[in-house]
Amino acid sequence: MPIRNSSISFKIFVLLFVLFISTKNNITVAQTGVNDTILVAMVVYNGDTMEAKTLVDVSVAAYLTKKQVEANAKWTRLRNAVYVTYPYAKRAGAVLNDINLKLTNVTDKKLRKDYIKSREKELKKEFTDPLTNLSVYQGKVLMKLINRETGNNCYEIIKEYKGGVTARLYQTVAFFFDSNLKQSYNAAGDDAAIEKIVIEVRRMYGYGS
Repeated sequence: MPIRNSSISFKIFVLLFVLFISTKNNITVAQTGVNDTILVAMVVYNGDTMEAKTLVDVSVAAYLTKKQVEANAKWTRLRNAVYVTYPYAKRAGAVLNDINLKLTNVTDKKLRKDYIKSREKELKKEFTDPLTNLSVYQGKVLMKLINRETGNNCYEIIKEYKGGVTARLYQTVAFFFDSNLKQSYNAAGDDAAIEKIVIEVRRMYGYGS
């Protein structure tokens, strides 16, 4: 009997071993390692916690339309004109404002005339050469900027210092060049684009207020 029990036990052991061997390849063993838990950035949106990801940059390019090309060319032309002429307008404005200040209490016509002539020579000496190289378009922008710096249009300035006849003569000449000495300046309206560029120029070159 003990031998028989031992034999039965051995047979059961062999049977279990065979079953184990036959099913070994079908058993999935859980693997553990450093990648089991991955730490990622997160963001809380409306009470929900979700993974935060940074998307890869995507470059988008397209051809400009004809209208966009024309608008860009127009803007570039204006920007160049302001960059060229604003320093002259700034300087001329400073001189003219200084003349007005000096003549505030001068009522004698001869003294006023002599003083204006002396400052006129100063302006001619400083600006004759560079201003003669300006285009008609740049000249129009310059008149706008002088108005900005002085608060008066060029016709009013010429009339004040050179007389009404001279002012009308210059206005006539300006008309033939499709220009106007009486151009106004509206920083919040028609001249908003010029004003934007002026602010850019002043910031870049450190002009005072």
